Amino acid sequence: MLPRIVALFILLFTLSGCSEPPYTNINNVKLKALIAEGVPLYDIRRPEEWQQTGIVKGSRLLTFIDKKGRPNSNFLPIFQSEIKKEMPVIIICRSGNRSAVLSSHLMEKMGYTTVYNLESGINRWIKDKNPVQRHKI
Repeated sequence: MLPRIVALFILLFTLSGCSEPPYTNINNVKLKALIAEGVPLYDIRRPEEWQQTGIVKGSRLLTFIDKKGRPNSNFLPIFQSEIKKEMPVIIICRSGNRSAVLSSHLMEKMGYTTVYNLESGINRWIKDKNPVQRHKI
């Protein structure tokens, strides 16, 4: 069973219905353009996921949710020390769900101004035959 905080995030995300999210969803073409502009990319999956699929070259690896569905207590302090609220940032996960929840939280609750969520995550990146860099634990 998901811990309460994650369940709450999912519920809030689901209840938002058809309203536009506060963050910007992007596709692989836009991801490549933003990376070329130097916008940091945070891969928020778990280490075993990075090892399983590989990562987008240049990604900053920082786990958001652990195997049991609990938020990583180190995530926000590390993220906030590296990314200031006025800096643009890209968030990626496996399918775009965890990154959407985090992107929404960063903008609505934490005051970040420009957050990009890669729709369909690394799954779509790989499906579209984009390169990945192997990652070892």
